[in-house]
Amino acid sequence: MTREEVSMFITLEGIEGSGKTTQITAIKKYLEAAGHGVVVTREPGATAIGQRIRSIVLDPENHDISPLCELLLYGADRAQHLAQVVVPALDAGKIVLCDRFADATRVYQGVARGLDMALIDAIHGMVVGPLTPDLTILFDLEPETGLSRTFKALENGQRESQESRFEKEALAFHAAVRSGYLALAQKEKQRFFVVDASLQPDEVFIQIKQGLATCLGIHI
Repeated sequence: MTREEVSMFITLEGIEGSGKTTQITAIKKYLEAAGHGVVVTREPGATAIGQRIRSIVLDPENHDISPLCELLLYGADRAQHLAQVVVPALDAGKIVLCDRFADATRVYQGVARGLDMALIDAIHGMVVGPLTPDLTILFDLEPETGLSRTFKALENGQRESQESRFEKEALAFHAAVRSGYLALAQKEKQRFFVVDASLQPDEVFIQIKQGLATCLGIHI
């Protein structure tokens, strides 16, 4: 493979309002400037089927979705996403940048919702198999800060109000999500790179570039 054909799977994780979506475009441009082909994607909703699932799991009107139903819907989205987007892109030698992946399931449905982690791991094995991200960038900040950003974006029309089901969860839920992410990062230090997402976007991006250089040897 040429430099442009070295496939990598990079995932971005973090609580609501952590700035993942803002940074993913900048990361794509940076990687392309370094000579790489890049595919940007997300979970849920990267496929036509996934978009229909997204409209269900993120709709605040669907407040009565059970944790198990939520888990299975995310699993269905991921199965289609892998088959239709992620695996073909990796096979083509692309760098895949994904806004949320399997770690989100472990912390949202496992840690915060309280589902049996053995069940989550079993579904993960069936849906994902041996595929593991080469790098996971964790955008860390206090839940209060993240939610404040999110609600401001909702008020300004910069975020879809029809996709605010998780934002409406109690603060304790978001604190559990953050703790779950940090625990995963501590457990898998070689895969995770944690950035301070409370900083200004340009300062966050400086950290991200350091992570890409340190963890994957990518730099301009």
